[in-house]
Amino acid sequence: MSATMNFQSHLHELFTRALSAVLDGQDFGTTALPLSEGSCIERSRQASHGDYACNLAMQLAKPLRKPPRAIAQALIAALPVSEVVEKVEIAGAGFINVFITATAKQAVVKAVLQAADGYGRSTLGAGRKAQVEFVSANPTGPLHVGHGRGAAYGASLANVLDTAGYAVTREYYVNDAGRQMDILALSTWLRYLELHGAQLAFPKNAYQGSYVRDMAQQIKAAHGTKYVRPTDHAFDGAPPAEDDGDAHLDALIANAKRLMGEDYAYIHNHALTEQLGDCRNDLAEFGVHFDEWFSEQSLFDNGLVARAIETLKAHDHLYQQDGAWWFRSTAFGDEKDRVVRRDNGLYTYFASDIAYHLNKFERGFDRVINVWGADHHGYIPRVNGALRALGLDSSKLTIALVQFAVLYRNGQKAAMSTRSGEFVTLRELRNEVGNDATRFFYVLRKSDQHLDFDMDLAKSQSNENPVYYVQYAHARVHSVLLQWSGARADLLDADTGLLESDYEMALLQRLIDYPQTIENAAHDLAPHLIAFHLKELAADFHSYYNASRFLVEDDALKCTRLALIAAVAQVLKNGLALLGVSAPEKM
Repeated sequence: MSATMNFQSHLHELFTRALSAVLDGQDFGTTALPLSEGSCIERSRQASHGDYACNLAMQLAKPLRKPPRAIAQALIAALPVSEVVEKVEIAGAGFINVFITATAKQAVVKAVLQAADGYGRSTLGAGRKAQVEFVSANPTGPLHVGHGRGAAYGASLANVLDTAGYAVTREYYVNDAGRQMDILALSTWLRYLELHGAQLAFPKNAYQGSYVRDMAQQIKAAHGTKYVRPTDHAFDGAPPAEDDGDAHLDALIANAKRLMGEDYAYIHNHALTEQLGDCRNDLAEFGVHFDEWFSEQSLFDNGLVARAIETLKAHDHLYQQDGAWWFRSTAFGDEKDRVVRRDNGLYTYFASDIAYHLNKFERGFDRVINVWGADHHGYIPRVNGALRALGLDSSKLTIALVQFAVLYRNGQKAAMSTRSGEFVTLRELRNEVGNDATRFFYVLRKSDQHLDFDMDLAKSQSNENPVYYVQYAHARVHSVLLQWSGARADLLDADTGLLESDYEMALLQRLIDYPQTIENAAHDLAPHLIAFHLKELAADFHSYYNASRFLVEDDALKCTRLALIAAVAQVLKNGLALLGVSAPEKM
C-alpha cells in the first residue's frame, strides 16, 4: 500500500494478479483479457455488502463461458493475501464483496498527517505530459462571467492533473492575429478621432465599451494629434452599414490601414497590450495562472500556418473553388467542407487553428485538452478531421465543453449585460461575491451542464452556502486545536484503534476515498468530483462535531480524536487548494 491509502488501486492490483493466476489454469484457458480498474472495483453502496465490490466475474462469464459464481470462487482462491483485506464474499450471481480491516482504515489518519499537503498525490500520469488550454478569450475587452467559468474549470482541472502525476502545461492561446483585433484597433482609432472633435457614425458592430474610450484617451494623452487623419477619408468607399455591417466594418479597417500606414501597428499593438494586460491581471487576481501565453501571430511569423496548409494540400485534403482553398472536412465526418484560405489570399481562423494544433502535437503532449465554450461544439469535427488529415492521433485530443453560467439575485435571473450589450464582467462578479465563492460555485457542477449561480447564496454565511460550509469545517477544526496544549507531532502517535463510532468510521472512509476521487477527476476531466467530495467530508465532520467532545479528560482518546479531525482539516485544505479556494483557520 502507498502512503495515500488508495484501497481501490490496491484491490485492482490484487485482482489483476488473481486474474492472471486464474487464466493460467487449465479450466479457464489462457486468453488475455483486459482488466479495467474503473469498471472492476467500485465502492459498495451498502455497508452490508462490504467496503468495495468487484464485478470482474460477471464481466468474464461470457468470454470464459463459465458461470460467474465459479469464476468468482476461482478469483477469491487465487487472491493474494493482503493485510488490508478482512474477508471476501460472493453475493448474488457472482459479485465479489470485499471488507477492509478496521486497522487498515484507521491507519489513514497517520497517512494523511504524514503526507500533509502531499496527501492525494498519485502516479496515475507519471511520465506523461498534459496540456490544458483554457480561457483563450479574444483580447478585445474585459473577461465576462462566461470566461470565468472556463477559467475556474481549466485551472482546477490542471491542478488535479498535476496532483495525479502529469507534467502539466497551462496555456492561453492569444488570438492576436485575426479580424477581431483589427475591429478593436479600428474602434480605438475612431474614438480617438472623436476625442479630437470628429463627428462620425460609430459602427454599431464595433466595440462599444467604455474601455475603448479609455484607450483612445491614453493615446491622445501620450501622442496628441499624431494619429489624426481626415474623417471623411476614413469612410471612403465603405458600403452602407445598414446594408452589410461586416462589409462596412472591413472597408473601414482597410481605410484605417491605408491612411495610417505604419502608424496603424501602434494603435493595434496598444489596444492588444492594454486588453491582454487587463486579462492577465484579472486572471491573476482570480488565482488563475498560465505557463504559456501562445501568440496566434507567431504561427504566421514562423511559417507554421503555411506549412500546415501545404501539408494538407500535398495529401489532397484541400481543393480550390471560386479562388478559395477548402479543406475536405466532410471526408472526416463534418457537415460541410471548410475554407482555410479565402479568395483574397487571407487565411481563415480555422487555418491558424490547424497550425496551432499541429504545434501542440509537435511539442509531444500525451494529452491535449481544449477547454471551449459550449457554443463551439460544432467546431469539434473539423479540428479532429484536420488532425487525422495531418496523420496525427486525434484520440490524444479531448475537448471539454463549458456551459454558460446564469446569475441569480433575489431569486430572479440577474441582468447578464449592460445597455450597450456588454456581458457582466468576471471582475464585477468577483468583487461582489469574492474569489473563493466564485471559484467554488463555478465547479459545483459538471462543466457541460448549465450552472445557476445564486449570488445571494454565494455571499451568505450559512450552511446552505457550500463554500462557507466547507471552509467553516476547516476553521472549526483549527478552533478546537487552538484550545489544545499539546504538540502537533503528538498526533502522529495517536492510538487510532480507538476510532470506532459510526461518525468516525464515516470520516475515515472519506479520507480513504480522497486519493481515488482525485484519480477519477483526472481521468474524467471532472474537478466537480473534488467539490462534491469536500461537501460530503464537511457534512460528515459537522455531524461528528455536533455529536462529540474532543478535549476530553482521557488523554489517549483526546489525542486520537484530535488526530482524526486534524486529518480531516488537511484533506479539506488540500482539496480546496485544487479548486483555487482558501482554507481559513478562523471565520
